[in-house]
Amino acid sequence: MRDLLGALADWLAAGGKEIGEIRIQADGGGFMLCHRDDSGSAGLATSAGPEAARELAHFDDAGRFRPLKTVPNLRHGWRLTLANLAELRRALDYFYPAMLGVWLSQQRGELTPVPFRDALNRQTGMYRVAQKITAEQADEMIGNFCRTNGGCLKRILWPLAHGVPISKLPAEKFRTASSQRTLPLFCHEACNLLVAKAREVVKATKTE
Repeated sequence: MRDLLGALADWLAAGGKEIGEIRIQADGGGFMLCHRDDSGSAGLATSAGPEAARELAHFDDAGRFRPLKTVPNLRHGWRLTLANLAELRRALDYFYPAMLGVWLSQQRGELTPVPFRDALNRQTGMYRVAQKITAEQADEMIGNFCRTNGGCLKRILWPLAHGVPISKLPAEKFRTASSQRTLPLFCHEACNLLVAKAREVVKATKTE
């Protein structure tokens, strides 16, 4: 049986302290979260309870909405206190939806990556045209859109197509091993934003 709380507890007990841009610290019998850049900073605005994480995750420092929560633009200047492990799990699910479950599935060998071409071939309606993107265009697009610096913090598990790797990103972007300190964010299938970007690339090619 999947025991996500138990897996999270084991990771913390082994020295786990960070997930994405978040630093986790034990706080009495509970936990305290903050942006990793703010660790040790004074004067942080304090909130309590997992529901506060929903609002903290919504906007960046400039107040812009964050449609993809794994983009490295989480707002700064906050401190979130949580009473127990269950509250920690709920808060992390608000900050990084489904990522704890994906991590556990990957750890258990139960995660099946979906090649980018397979994800495109399932598209219908206005997104069907994205299927026409070439391998070269897709490789270049993914190299820009999914880069860790300014793009997305997830580590990619899928190839361009069966037997066709992505070449425009560094090897670190595909590393599945994790350190004791950091719980990795894994991407086993292209997100809707990347599919939408592929549609833009194809449409732009047609107008050239």
